[in-house]
Amino acid sequence: MKEEYYDELLGVRTSELQMGFHRSFHYHRYEPTPYQALDELFRHYRLNGSDRVVDFGCGKGRLNFFIHHLFQATVVGIEMNEEFYKEAVANRESYLKKAKASDSLYFYHCLAEEYTIHPKDNRFYFFNPFSVKIFMRIINNILFSVEQSPRDIEIVLYYSSDDYVHYLENHPLFVLRKEVNLSGDYEKNEYERFLVYGLMY
Repeated sequence: MKEEYYDELLGVRTSELQMGFHRSFHYHRYEPTPYQALDELFRHYRLNGSDRVVDFGCGKGRLNFFIHHLFQATVVGIEMNEEFYKEAVANRESYLKKAKASDSLYFYHCLAEEYTIHPKDNRFYFFNPFSVKIFMRIINNILFSVEQSPRDIEIVLYYSSDDYVHYLENHPLFVLRKEVNLSGDYEKNEYERFLVYGLMY
């Protein structure tokens, strides 16, 4: 199983799911992106060591460690749940010890919409973590940051809600740059895909 293999390789524990459901209408329960899906994404979508990736609703940090392992990019995880945040920080210590890697992994315990976009943040990942209302606020935060510090940015969606897609498809500043459909068992579900939106030139 890739879940156990990659957790062991990276020296982290990210596989346990959140039991039950989050009590908020706006925030969805934690579920990590399957490693098999991440494998497929990064065969078609490359990052650079100079990229700074923000994972909104990072949970225990799976995406963060996987990206850092593959590309040595800076990765920022935003998590509102205190227990998951603590587990992400513990995973970070374990990962850095095993990987003997440079420390370019950051985790913040806050609401996603309250995170201040860093002038170098340029890739933003969403695994359907909250309602479209909050998603829209974050997109506005990102665009305000780009106004202050012009740069190319990309929004990466996994298992995205129709609301997210509708919002970006109808946004005057974004265009779909890449779609990665998953194979095997995943291809039976139309939501099992990655969509990459970027700013229009």
